[in-house]
Amino acid sequence: MHVTGIRTLATQAEHSSTNRRDFLYVATGAVGAVGAAAVVWPLINQLNPDASTLALASIEFDVSAIPEGQSVTIMWRGLPVFVRHRTTAEIEEARAVPLSDLKDPETDAQRIKEGHDQWLVMIANCTHLGCIPVGEAGDFDGWFCPCHGSHYDSAGRIRRGPAPKNLVVPPYEFVSDTLIQIG
Repeated sequence: MHVTGIRTLATQAEHSSTNRRDFLYVATGAVGAVGAAAVVWPLINQLNPDASTLALASIEFDVSAIPEGQSVTIMWRGLPVFVRHRTTAEIEEARAVPLSDLKDPETDAQRIKEGHDQWLVMIANCTHLGCIPVGEAGDFDGWFCPCHGSHYDSAGRIRRGPAPKNLVVPPYEFVSDTLIQIG
């Protein structure tokens, strides 16, 4: 019995040292992971946009000075944005287009804010290669990209040419009847 008791004590000592060793491995790994995160975090954090960029994340623009039938181009996040005060004829023309005639089917109502039908806000980059289309031009009384021949209608929807998508409508809202906030 005496030999068995010694074996039992030896086995308990082995399990005890194994448990301590496992704890030391886990603790060392955890400290190493925290140390690595502390080193890597500043590198990742410096990729975030700087404060001046975030300040331009949204802008407000007063549309009351734009006469009916005219457009202005403003800058938002370094991108040109068309703001157009559409005429009744342009609105009716845009609504009359069957969706089957469009490469990127989207109704006029999906491209404007309800109750503000006369205002169209779009990023002024052709969806083909990013050129800036010319306003009030092209075959559909909208925009024309002279670089590669994309034609957009009066709602900024692609009708002909290599562009695959409609002109992009940025996130915007009307703060008041004459003030829009983009972004």
